[in-house]
Amino acid sequence: MEAQRELGRYGEDVAAAFLTAKGWRVLDRNWRCREGELDMIAQPGPETLVFVEVKTRRDDRCGAPAEAVTYRKLARLRRLAAAWLHAHGEHAQKVRIDVIAVTTGPAGRSIEHIEGVTL
Repeated sequence: MEAQRELGRYGEDVAAAFLTAKGWRVLDRNWRCREGELDMIAQPGPETLVFVEVKTRRDDRCGAPAEAVTYRKLARLRRLAAAWLHAHGEHAQKVRIDVIAVTTGPAGRSIEHIEGVTL
């Protein structure tokens, strides 16, 4: 289980570095409330807040990392985003949920950024 946590932490670090390199500002990481946890909240510009779900896998034998974001998971992320906005008194003009899928293994590392996830 610890190896899985380390892999998840690695993926989140990769995702944060990826977004920062794109010029985004990472506002919060691993924010928790009683509903659950948000991996990352980032801001690509002054009018937009993005709630980022990071999925990391060593390979795609069990499917691509982004496939783990189901309709049910997306609904939960929406509730968590609303809770974060309320807790921080934020009122952004645009809010969306993105997924960053990180695959790492013997073949190297790949990063896929899926903007505005809908199911």
